[in-house]
Amino acid sequence: MATPGENLRINGDRLWSSIHEMAEIGPGVAGGSNRQTVTDEDAQGRKLFQKWCEDEGLIMGVDQMGTMFMRREGTNPDALPVYVGSHLDTQPTGGRYDGVLGVLAGLEIVRTLNDLDIKTKHPIVVTNWTNEEGTRFAPAMMASGVFAKQFTQDWAYAKTDADGKTFGEELERIGWKGDEEVGSRDMRAFFELHIEQGPILEAENIDIGVVTHGQGLSWTQVTITGKDAHTGSTPMPMRKNAGLGMARVLELVDEIAWSHKPDAVGAAGHIEVFPNSRNVIPGKVVFTVDFRSPELDVIKDMENRLAVGARKICDEMGLEIELEKVGGFDPVEFDDGCVTAIRNAAERLGYSHRDIVSGAGHDACWINRCAPTAMVMCPCVDGLSHNEAEEISKEWSTAGAEVLFHAVVETAEIVS
Repeated sequence: MATPGENLRINGDRLWSSIHEMAEIGPGVAGGSNRQTVTDEDAQGRKLFQKWCEDEGLIMGVDQMGTMFMRREGTNPDALPVYVGSHLDTQPTGGRYDGVLGVLAGLEIVRTLNDLDIKTKHPIVVTNWTNEEGTRFAPAMMASGVFAKQFTQDWAYAKTDADGKTFGEELERIGWKGDEEVGSRDMRAFFELHIEQGPILEAENIDIGVVTHGQGLSWTQVTITGKDAHTGSTPMPMRKNAGLGMARVLELVDEIAWSHKPDAVGAAGHIEVFPNSRNVIPGKVVFTVDFRSPELDVIKDMENRLAVGARKICDEMGLEIELEKVGGFDPVEFDDGCVTAIRNAAERLGYSHRDIVSGAGHDACWINRCAPTAMVMCPCVDGLSHNEAEEISKEWSTAGAEVLFHAVVETAEIVS
């Protein structure tokens, strides 16, 4: 297998320009992006991406979940393709780089190969996965999950947004429901570049994160029921304060996560309080505990300790409690060969690097079940993401894309 020479570099200015041109479609109110999945803005972004790819001679395929596959032929069309990509959809108040960087860096690989008239034995397929964010239609990583047979297509089609519209109907409405059977493609490997969405690389002044694992995730919805009562006239000993019960359970969540430092984390992001009135003691709370760890045994321990400890807290307070697991996936260990290709590329190009665990879910986490897979990460200012203030530098995007380029092209095998 031929190794790309260290002189092979992508056009960082062109990549940067493409990222910001894409951001003009579905602009956010504060400089970011609002291109939620299967909206009109998503359709416009797809059309621009399609044009750029077809300008480079790529052939498009679209599956029944709307995922776009843009293929550059290899010298051996029967050789398994190397896939590279991420997603173009964003959060309602998303940044310009989350997902988009990985898709357009894949396109930049093709542009660079075309500029240099380099051929590869294996085809290269640049991919835009549908509905990675899961913000309009839950869950996240939906199309890659259907591809990996973690969800059924009919189940995904039936998911509804806040207005009661279904994913399947909206996908068809915007004109991006393809004919290709989902999951019918075989892959030699899949690579994904993403911003870190965390502070580690920037804090340590490291250019490249070599992602070895993806954290597993467990979501437990907790419902605590007490009794609504007047905040002023109900004596303290006679209260059944569901809000106070939640506070004590959340302290337990924090304690559990800290006990498995440094890689485990835990918190509650979704919280509802009823009746949510200034002068009424909460009679009911519903919240979702999010536990994550790269070790399955740790996740199971955290789940068990939450169940036992939360029930004990509520029993002592005279509160009722229900716990329901509403989501999750097991930790991911990425392919040794693909990880090594990324690490070697960083060293060949002279970029500082360190192994890192992805704290967020990505399409690569599902595709890892179908094909050898690995991820590259670049730093992100203050670790801020899913926010219009999300920021990276052109130098970081270039470094990440160059490492991605070398890993993908090495795997696709240059033809001399």
